[in-house]
Amino acid sequence: MALTKDHVDRFEAAMPRLKAIAYRLLGSAADAEDAVQDTFLRWQAADADRIEVPEAWLTKVLTNLCLNQLTSARARRETYVGRWLPEPLLAGDPMLGPAETAEQRESVSYAVLTLMERLSPVERAVYVLREAFGYPHRQTAETLDITEASCQQIFHRAKKHIADGRTRAEIDEAAARRIVEEFLTAATSGRTEPLVRLLTEDAVAVGDGGGKVPARAKAFEGARAVATFVRGLFKPGKAKRALVGGPAEVHVTAANGAPAVVVVVGGRVIGVMCPEISPEGIVALRSQVNPDKLERATRRWAATAHGEPLLHIF
Repeated sequence: MALTKDHVDRFEAAMPRLKAIAYRLLGSAADAEDAVQDTFLRWQAADADRIEVPEAWLTKVLTNLCLNQLTSARARRETYVGRWLPEPLLAGDPMLGPAETAEQRESVSYAVLTLMERLSPVERAVYVLREAFGYPHRQTAETLDITEASCQQIFHRAKKHIADGRTRAEIDEAAARRIVEEFLTAATSGRTEPLVRLLTEDAVAVGDGGGKVPARAKAFEGARAVATFVRGLFKPGKAKRALVGGPAEVHVTAANGAPAVVVVVGGRVIGVMCPEISPEGIVALRSQVNPDKLERATRRWAATAHGEPLLHIF
């Protein structure tokens, strides 16, 4: 049936929240946009006047579309070339959603989005709806067609899985930014020891090239192995310049609510490195270099002001 202006306005009012939910559920901005578009098509086909609580109806439709995507995504990722990592979102991207509470900020952090890959689709949905958006267990249960008691159990299990993967406390953003800047200075010093001192003993480094950009599938593990890898990564060379398409600018900005390293060539974002930082040092370096997952970041970069690069490399 044709939608009235009021029906369209209702959907558009709900759209920012729907996109933020879908991104947290799928870890992909492109897939989140598709899920929201499919939700609109179902809203268009429904008898909207008979839907008592449009927001709840839209959330349920969207969540179940995302659950279907997550189930099929697991099968697709078995054939994915290399390591799969979420799509990073740069500061100010509306898809990041609400950030008023610590829970909301953590739910969209790159570290937690990566950890959520370990959850089952239902666990992930319960965790996102409850932790990031504060949905009561009763409403979450109705959204997922499960009992309230099951919803509570699933939430506690999901929260424990996330907590177990984040055994260290975080530090404030200003301190984290200073450490990232120190890290870049050390990375371009040509020496390994300054990097080792910034890393925790059990630090890891992983990258997602999607088979389109060289990225090692197996993680580098241990401070020295990670430091050696990073030193080589930032070492200038003609071959690297040819590979990336020219000289690169390195910026420290925010991605998914935390300081990150953004590498730009000719206005195009070619890499986003998201460090996970604890009081003990850098715990993990997760780098997204798959160009398919950086298109939105490039558009965001072009649309916003940013300062001078911290470094010029290659």
